[in-house]
Amino acid sequence: MPKRFLVFGAHPDDPDIMFGGAALKLIAAGHEVKFVSVTDGGAGHHILQPPELAERRRKETQDVAALAGLSEYQIMNNPDGRLENTIANREEITRIIRRFQPHAVITHRLCDYHPDHRITAQLVLDSSFLLRVPHFCPDTPVPAENPVFAYAYDAFTDPRPFRADAFVDITEFADRKFRLIDCHKSQFYEWLPWVDLNEKNFDASGWDWPRRRAWLDQHWGIWFRIQGKLRPEAPAELAETFEYCPYGKEASPEEFARLFEP
Repeated sequence: MPKRFLVFGAHPDDPDIMFGGAALKLIAAGHEVKFVSVTDGGAGHHILQPPELAERRRKETQDVAALAGLSEYQIMNNPDGRLENTIANREEITRIIRRFQPHAVITHRLCDYHPDHRITAQLVLDSSFLLRVPHFCPDTPVPAENPVFAYAYDAFTDPRPFRADAFVDITEFADRKFRLIDCHKSQFYEWLPWVDLNEKNFDASGWDWPRRRAWLDQHWGIWFRIQGKLRPEAPAELAETFEYCPYGKEASPEEFARLFEP
């Protein structure tokens, strides 16, 4: 039976980082994947103004959706950097989950560094019980089955390190994974070199794909190589990993791990 996976990231490139390789692998096997960005991404640039950037980032997500074969890449109407844990946002996320009826919902952990990431995680987790409450958002029917909830990988250790309960080897999809990341040119070749790498005059506008691919692997591939080592008995060159959250449907460790298998 086809499975459905719903990924909530705070910004328009977060779902790709968290679940892009797994999405490609699962979609190739006949499953459905939807990405949701909870903010419009309009603050993530040192030159472009928020309205122009938000529209550009929306177009980048639609390129990703077409390239990956996503069911949808939805952008919620919240300003980047100003996300709030409101009842309206909780209701919208509840409706999104109910309508898609996923088998698994993936989001950030609550200990993430970025306030938008933390609030996204809180909104998703706050919706996990309310999914089953008919009088909450009564205009959208309660699904027959509650989904499993999961966290995507992060490197933070306070209050505790991430636990890799499910492991997806994405090595054979590495090139396509980086193609998804490459769609977010406003981020990976403009904003992130400026804000994270301190390369204030960085310019990749004339680069061909092999050079961009090598640069992405050098600076961002470490994220997936680290995860490839989180299954010591059977490591992979590149992997995406996920931690079980007990707030949704109960799943044994074996059931949780199998959920992410094609």
